Amino acid sequence: MRADGAESERHRLIQEALKQRPFATVKDLLDILGVSPATIRRDIAKLHQAGVIRKVFGGIALPENAHVQRMHARPFSENRVVNVEAKKAIALEAAQLCRDGDSLIVNGGTSCFIFAQLLARRSLKIFTNSMPLAAWLWENGVCHVTIAGGELHREPGVVYSPSLPEPEVYASKFFLGAQSLGEGGIMESHPLMVHIITGLAKRADEIIVLADSSKFDIRARYPVLPLARIGTLITDDRISESNHERLTSEGINVIVASVRPQEGERREGNERPLP
Repeated sequence: MRADGAESERHRLIQEALKQRPFATVKDLLDILGVSPATIRRDIAKLHQAGVIRKVFGGIALPENAHVQRMHARPFSENRVVNVEAKKAIALEAAQLCRDGDSLIVNGGTSCFIFAQLLARRSLKIFTNSMPLAAWLWENGVCHVTIAGGELHREPGVVYSPSLPEPEVYASKFFLGAQSLGEGGIMESHPLMVHIITGLAKRADEIIVLADSSKFDIRARYPVLPLARIGTLITDDRISESNHERLTSEGINVIVASVRPQEGERREGNERPLP
């Protein structure tokens, strides 16, 4: 059955959305199309079956081998509602790597924010440059918290100043997210994050990256850390086999967090959980 004019226009708009950003949430599509969630689910299923898009947890992404455009960093406030279930599953796995008495560096970003919330009542020392996280731990936590000095940069939600010396902090583990992950390692679109991450990476014994599987479909502008610098990477079970193999071939300890499928959703193809 051929698509009618309204359906064809919706499909065009969905594909246009992925030209602007290689991942779009169902909420993004609701705002763009102005139709019911059931209609959007049918459109996603048709486009996924045709190989035009790839259905992932919470939204859609470019096909596995598609040309990927560079993108700008989303503000912290927008990222908080993207891939939430995957980030929660990743956070649970990350929390199990922490032992009472550990000294940790937790970078800004929504994945790290969700992760560090799980540590609030534990006997840990946390250094963070995240203003949202510091405020949350102040209200809800008992752990020891040290906050980076400098100016507040509201869009990424971090505190930093290039005029100040690097913080005299050392930790067993440095937890950070990533806007993009690929053969070149961790990539970011905000140059500020490059300076912050490269400085803090020198002050921890192990680098642990928290990155949901959509981060492999994005290409950011600035290289930050090569794959060889990553000790452990925690992602979700939508990671493709090719990306999983690339990481493990670099000697990275890859932890795959299991994410509960949405109601009525089936796992297909390379979206099946890895063994």
